[in-house]
Order: sequence, then C-alpha cells, then structure tokens
Amino acid sequence: MKVGLVLGAGGVQGGAWLTGGLDALADATGWDPAKADVIVGTSAGSMIGSLIAAGLPPWFLVAHSEGMTIEGLEDARGEPAADADRSAGAVFKAEAGAFPFFPGSLPLALRSMIRPHRHTPAGVLSGWLPRGIISGEPLREIIRRSVPGAWTEHPNHWVVACDYSTGHRVSFGRQGAPRVQLAEAVTASCAIPGFYRPVPIADRLYVDGGIWSTSNLDVVRGQGLDLVICLNPTSTLHPIGAAVNPLSWIRLLTHSEAGKRLGREAQRLRAEGSEVALIQPTGRDLDTMGINLMAGTNRNEVIQVARETVAEQLALEPFASMLADLPAGDPDMVRRPDRPSSEWPNLEALGARVAAVGN
Repeated sequence: MKVGLVLGAGGVQGGAWLTGGLDALADATGWDPAKADVIVGTSAGSMIGSLIAAGLPPWFLVAHSEGMTIEGLEDARGEPAADADRSAGAVFKAEAGAFPFFPGSLPLALRSMIRPHRHTPAGVLSGWLPRGIISGEPLREIIRRSVPGAWTEHPNHWVVACDYSTGHRVSFGRQGAPRVQLAEAVTASCAIPGFYRPVPIADRLYVDGGIWSTSNLDVVRGQGLDLVICLNPTSTLHPIGAAVNPLSWIRLLTHSEAGKRLGREAQRLRAEGSEVALIQPTGRDLDTMGINLMAGTNRNEVIQVARETVAEQLALEPFASMLADLPAGDPDMVRRPDRPSSEWPNLEALGARVAAVGN
C-alpha cells in the first residue's frame, strides 16, 4: 500500500492543529506517519512535515509542547532537549537591515497584472505587498536543532515554496528542484509575503508555498499512490457564518477559496485512481484557533482540541474504511511508551533528532 501524506499551510495555529491531528491519526490507526511513501508540506505543514520525516513521532511533538522533559535526551547539536525553545517559531523580530520595499516583488506584480488568470488571488496580492521584514531565523533554528544533516533521510520528502518573481511553486527535495539546506527550504515555505523576509536560494527569492495553494495536494500526482492523507488547516467543511467583524469575513473568503482549491486537487488525484482522505478543521477547531493564525499563546489548547475532533472524524465513514488497511507502525513511534524513558529502545535515535519546536 503506497501512502502519501500532505500537510497544508496555516501559520502557528495551523501547525498546532496539524500536530494534534497527526497524533490522533497515529493513535487511531496504529500507523506511523513517518512511514508515508511521500511527505509533502507547505508553510506550517512544511515545518511539521519535516519534523515527522526526520523521525520525530507526533506524540513527542505534543508532549514537548506541553513542557515534557526527558532526562539525558539531546538534540541534533548535542545540547539538552530540555533547553529547546517551545514557542513553535512564534518569535517575531525584524531582520537587521531589512526594509519594506514596495511593491515587494515588482516582477510578480507586473506578471500578475498582465496575466492575472495565471496567478492565484494570493499570488497577485503577494507581488504588490511591501517586502516582509520579519526574520525567519527562529524557523531555521527549529530545523537545525531537529535534523542533523542537510535534509531528512526520507526518500520523498518535499517542501513547497514559491518563486517570488513568478509566483510559481517549487517542491524542494524533489528531483529537478534547486539544491538547498532543509532549514532554508522550510523558512522559504513559511515566508508569508508582506510579513517574513523572502529567502534567497540559488540566486532567486522564495516565499510561502501557500500563495500557490494552501494544500498543494496535487504535487503528489503521478506517484502511483493508493491512498493520500491530507490534513489542511485552512479549509473546512463546517459552514462559516457571516459576522460583523471584517476579519471574520476574511476568514470566510480564505477558507472558502482554500476549500475549493483543495477539492479540485483531490479530484485530479482520484482521477488517477488514488483514494484521498481530506481531514479538515471543524467548527470547534475554528473557534479555538481564532482569527489570528500567527498567535502562539493558545497552541496547546488547539492541539488538544484537534486530537479530539480529528479522532471523531476518523471514527466515521469514509475515513474508517479508507484507513483500515494502513500498515502497523512501531508502537513506540505511534504512541508514547507507557514505561520509564530509560527503557525506551529508541531513546538514543530520538535524541539525535529531537525537536527544538514548541509543538
């Protein structure tokens, strides 16, 4: 059974939702997400996907966010894991020397003006926004402390970002894409235009892969996958009611557009014969996450709610039948071992890959 795992964009709140959702997925099915044949992440999904691809189990990401410490556990640098930052990258400081040039990308602004039909609404807006000035260094630091090499050892681990001049997406880690360190690829994938500083890679600038699609589900087309599991924080099947608050209208528009795009991408995969499991936030998740997806103060609450709502979704059809044949994973990777950490057989390997992430 060939399985793909696709994790969508969603900021700090979306990353928390993905963490709780993946933990619920592993617990409900007994499957280890790291064993997916293809792992694709966009923006927040690129961060969580990279940690999963590096071998960090979802239960550990949850426990680390809650403040768990394991005596003797070290990160990829050999430093105590207990000292790792738990903010999930929610540290926002201006990069030294950065200036908010306007428009942020004149080439993209002009291309989208001449041929707007070739660009997504987010792509059109991204060219005209001022260039972001917030440093992506906290994001790089998470990856550097979590992954000991230039990239994970997973054979098909891809990180989606967008070329800041053309608005077109690129899947770093995939054959034919520019070679890059994982820390730079993830930072580029998370670089929200108008907020984060664009990331230079191979003489070009890259920004958030979400300006092409918040899900980028269709990048796994042609891989011969039997099942594709997609967790997408920025779409929902739950109706979003109108509200007086203009920010609520923005969420209504963005979630609706993301959902339509996700549906089209899923149709293309199903046309190839792949089953597609789309796991999305419920109304309860949306209420917990709130309007500001970059807020970090309630991440643990978002994680816990996602664990519950995703578990509820997975117990229903069509998910129950769709996921019934997933292969069983290592029990210590699927669920937190119910014994002292000194007896964990994978403690040394886990220590070599421990995350400096707060979710």
